[in-house]
Amino acid sequence: MPQNLKKSAKKIVTKKATAKVQTKKVVKKATAAKHAVKAVSKKPVAKAAVAKKLVHKPVAKKVEVAKTPVKAVQAAPVKQAAVVKPQAPKAAAPAASKVAYKVGHHVVYPTHGVGKIMAEETQMIGDVELRMLVISFEKDKMTLRVPVARATAAGLRPVSSLDQIKKVFVTLKSRARTSRGMWSRRAQEYEAKINSGNIFSIAEVVRDLHQNVDQSERSYSERMIYESALARLVGELAASESTDHKAATDKLMKLLRGKVAAAAALKEAA
Repeated sequence: MPQNLKKSAKKIVTKKATAKVQTKKVVKKATAAKHAVKAVSKKPVAKAAVAKKLVHKPVAKKVEVAKTPVKAVQAAPVKQAAVVKPQAPKAAAPAASKVAYKVGHHVVYPTHGVGKIMAEETQMIGDVELRMLVISFEKDKMTLRVPVARATAAGLRPVSSLDQIKKVFVTLKSRARTSRGMWSRRAQEYEAKINSGNIFSIAEVVRDLHQNVDQSERSYSERMIYESALARLVGELAASESTDHKAATDKLMKLLRGKVAAAAALKEAA
């Protein structure tokens, strides 16, 4: 056999052996990769199985049984609605007696004091016929017409009776109320009492302001309020006792001065 042919045959055999060895290595690598894939795929399956066991594993709950017997709950009694008994209708209050205003009588109007009914006349206001009292106030030289139906509501009243005059004297003899507030505020209170027409409120103004009547530092407004209240009181006293203004004034001043003198005597004795 020629030498060249032998060498060529050896090379071919060597190449075949090398290719065979490489093929075995590739097969081994593929097998190893296949086993690795199987191992990886088996791991999550195992984990899933463990998780499934944990999920389905029953948890034992500890149930405590109450030893004390349960008491029966009694239903609260339903309150019955109170039965309201029909009350007998109350007797109607007696209507206030109407004051009879007669011509020639003296009356008191809150903002003007004592006046005298001079006449009763009828006037037409629109289509309405009204009976009017014609009242004359001699001191103010004024005539006032008041509807008869509205006279009492307007504050018109008869002069005080003798029993009421006696209570007025008691008020004048009582202790004067002293106030340290501002004079402007006290002056408004005194004027409101005078204009109310209430004889006892007017007597309180005279009582409170008379104690300073002779003091030189007395203000002009204080003196004017005092004289206004005193004039109202004198006018009603004169009309009630059927005397003149001078006699009524003397009677009141005697009472007030006697009160001041008694208070001074008590102060000196103390």
